[in-house]
Amino acid sequence: MDGMMRAAAPVRQGGGFGLFLKRWARNPLQMGSVVPSSPALGRRIARLSRWDEGRCVVELGAGTGAVSRALLAAGLPPERLVVVEIVPEMAEHLRESLPGVRVITGDAFALPELLPPGMRVGTVICGIPLVLLPLERQRAFTRAVEAVAPGLGFLLYTYCITSPLPWRALGLEAKREAWTPLNLPPASVWRYRPG
Repeated sequence: MDGMMRAAAPVRQGGGFGLFLKRWARNPLQMGSVVPSSPALGRRIARLSRWDEGRCVVELGAGTGAVSRALLAAGLPPERLVVVEIVPEMAEHLRESLPGVRVITGDAFALPELLPPGMRVGTVICGIPLVLLPLERQRAFTRAVEAVAPGLGFLLYTYCITSPLPWRALGLEAKREAWTPLNLPPASVWRYRPG
């Protein structure tokens, strides 16, 4: 993490719970949970993230921005947070509620095309329910992350007790970095790196 803690940017409150429920009702598998992530989970993810030496944090599938707000509260400058959200309505909510944060409406599987060339990435955070995808799609996701953050891998928060990804089949190393029983449902944070 950046050694210099900064005052958090003014983040507009209103976590968008109504919007979350509306999106969940339309496509529950895309959301991955029945409620937004808790502040406790967001704080754990922020502690595991790096943005030193001018690097950016890239968050995939930010939903209503619970983890984004925790990152900003931990001192991540808004201009160094890049959020990729596939649902246009959610992306618009994030633009309005997270001033100064770069919000990209797009598919995380197209990361190399979405991020500016030469962007220095410190941490990639994934809130997408990858466990629900077939192995080939999981492979495509890991290739997309590797293209923008070579060798770094990604953090994945999940509601699975064991690893949600078949890490050996994907050629990854896996480590459960955190468990947050205060989240509803309880959540784990896994770090996956190229093996």
